[in-house]
Amino acid sequence: MRELVIGKNESGQRMDKFLRKYLKEASGGFIYKMLRKKNIKLNGRRAEGREMLAEGDRIEVYFSEETLRRFCGGGERVYPVTELDMVYEDEELALINKPAGMLSQKAGPEDVSLVEYFLGYLVAEGKWRPAAPADAAPDTPADIFTPGICNRLDFNTSGLVIAGKSLRALQKMSEIIRERRLEKYYLTIVEGVMREPARICGYLAKDAARNRVRIFDSEGEGRSRIETAYEPVADNGRYTLLRVQLITGKTHQIRSHLSSIGHPLLGDKKYGGRPCPWVDSYFLHAGELVFPTLPEPFGAVSGKHFYASPPEKFTAARERLFG
Repeated sequence: MRELVIGKNESGQRMDKFLRKYLKEASGGFIYKMLRKKNIKLNGRRAEGREMLAEGDRIEVYFSEETLRRFCGGGERVYPVTELDMVYEDEELALINKPAGMLSQKAGPEDVSLVEYFLGYLVAEGKWRPAAPADAAPDTPADIFTPGICNRLDFNTSGLVIAGKSLRALQKMSEIIRERRLEKYYLTIVEGVMREPARICGYLAKDAARNRVRIFDSEGEGRSRIETAYEPVADNGRYTLLRVQLITGKTHQIRSHLSSIGHPLLGDKKYGGRPCPWVDSYFLHAGELVFPTLPEPFGAVSGKHFYASPPEKFTAARERLFG
C-alpha cells in the first residue's frame, strides 16, 4: 500500500485529476474502477473521485509495487541546467527573460525547452524536487505538482515569461492572462516609417500546415478577433522602432498583424520581410509586464511594472539603425 499525503500544491483540485497525474500511465476507466473497488481510498474511506482535496488529506493506494511502477512510469527524472536570466523570483512565481532561440515548451518528445531548464534550476537550488518514483521507499512523501510556465513566446522571440512555482500561482497567472488584466509590451523593428500611435483590430486564422497565420478584415469560420496597439519610438526614414502592446494574445499576432498593414518585422521572411544581409532573424522582445492589483500571496508583484533587457543582437541593431 502507498499512502500519499496531500500538500499545498496538490490541494484545491479534484481527487480524480490528482490521480490522473500520479498514475499517469493508467486510464481514467481503470482509476474509477479502482475507486469503486476501494483499492484507492481517501482518508480511510471509499471515494468517488469528485472530492476536492485539502492539504493534509491522505490517499491510500492498495496496489502492488509492480503495479505502481507500471502506472506511475519510470524513475526520477533528471532535468538539464543552464544559466537563466531571472528577472524576479519569490516563493510563488518567477519572471524569466527567455533568450531568442529557446523553445518556451516542448514541441516534440526530444526537445529541451525553458520549462525543463526552469525545473533544472529549481532542483539545483533545492527549491523543488520531482515526484518520488514508484519504487521509492513507502514513506517517501508524494509531490505530484510540477512547476510550469504561464505564457509562451515564439522560438525567436525573447523576453519575459511567467513561471509558476505553486499551483495557486499557475492558476492566478493563467486567470489574469485569460481575462486580459496583464499588460504585455514588446519592442520590435519594422520596415517603413510609422510616426503615429494606433490601435488596430482584425481577425486571425491559423494555417497549421504552413505553420503561419493569415489576417482578415472580417469575421469568418476559424477566425479569432485580435487587437494590437503600437507607438513609434524612433525611425531613420527606412525602419521604425516600435513599442507594441499585445492586447489579445494569438499565435504570431504581432508579426502577422503589422505585416498586414504594410510594416513587416525587419528580417521576418515568413511574413513578407525583405532579406537583410546582417539580420538572421526578426527582432521581437517581450520586454515589459504590468501586473494588475492582486491579493496575497501575490502582493509582491501586485501593480508592479517589470522590465527585461533586450538581447545583445537587438541592442546592436537598434544602435546601428537609430543611433
